[in-house]
Amino acid sequence: MAAVPVAPKLMHAVQYNCYGGGASGLKHVSTPIPAPKRDEVCLKLEAASLNPSDWKVQKGILWPVFPGKFPHIPVNDVAGEIIEVGQGVKKFKAGDKVVALLNLFNGGGLAEFSVASERLTVARPPEVSAAESAGLPIAGLTALQALTQAANIKLDGSGQQKNILITAASGGVGHYAVQLAKLGNTHVTATCGARNIELVKSLGADESPSGRKFDAVIHCASAGIPWSTFEPNLSAEGKVIDISVTPSALLTLVLNTITVSKKQLVPLLMNAEAENLEYLVKLVKEGKLKTVIDSKYALSKAEDAWAKSIDGHATGKIIVEP
Repeated sequence: MAAVPVAPKLMHAVQYNCYGGGASGLKHVSTPIPAPKRDEVCLKLEAASLNPSDWKVQKGILWPVFPGKFPHIPVNDVAGEIIEVGQGVKKFKAGDKVVALLNLFNGGGLAEFSVASERLTVARPPEVSAAESAGLPIAGLTALQALTQAANIKLDGSGQQKNILITAASGGVGHYAVQLAKLGNTHVTATCGARNIELVKSLGADESPSGRKFDAVIHCASAGIPWSTFEPNLSAEGKVIDISVTPSALLTLVLNTITVSKKQLVPLLMNAEAENLEYLVKLVKEGKLKTVIDSKYALSKAEDAWAKSIDGHATGKIIVEP
């Protein structure tokens, strides 16, 4: 007798099938629970965090690179519990609590289960909740890289004091950048909406007298601010570190290179490293870094979370919980 095939176990997930559509383009589906391949782990998700890049990919801004294929289950920042490990996995076992950055091409975070590479998965201690750790991968790593690699700020407090400006300081990347910058020897000036002034002060932003020149600007605002706005306020070798690269920013970069200006525009492309994510988790555990959570949504209401992210006025991170 022929063997009867076993039906795969299904999970609830949210996906889109083509570019465009915004929140209304998201579809709730039942789909097989993914199995981990070599060097992967399968997670039962407890929290996922949205980033502007998620809906920008859906909008087609990064066509034809992202997403890798349709239908696409979006979102890359997740926290959960490992239920199965693939061949070759050495660091983790079933039952471990972790935070992970999912494959940028494949996504998978708006679901009940997902697979992650062992390489970009790190342990999550009991002191760190799923929601606060899920906010860390893309936004936290971007803030960390902007400060330590692009602006050359040492977060152990050593080094010469630097004056920095952080735009959109109450947003996902910005609120981490303020806190991380204050671990270094920095004077932090921040911009944000009026309703978030007290919050940003509580994260460590300083009062800034007029006329201060900035050694670095961590430019997190999505609205295009021209180079001409920043340039007069930069020190002689100041940098504008732009986390959302635009065509006009790239043109300015080229022109500055041609004129050999000591003032620089530095486009930032985040390069994820597990050791840096481990460092951020450690800071959260020690109470030196916190995730400001704007709002939480059930997976069944993922389209509402998506619309909130597109609206662009979230304070901190938007979390979806299966």
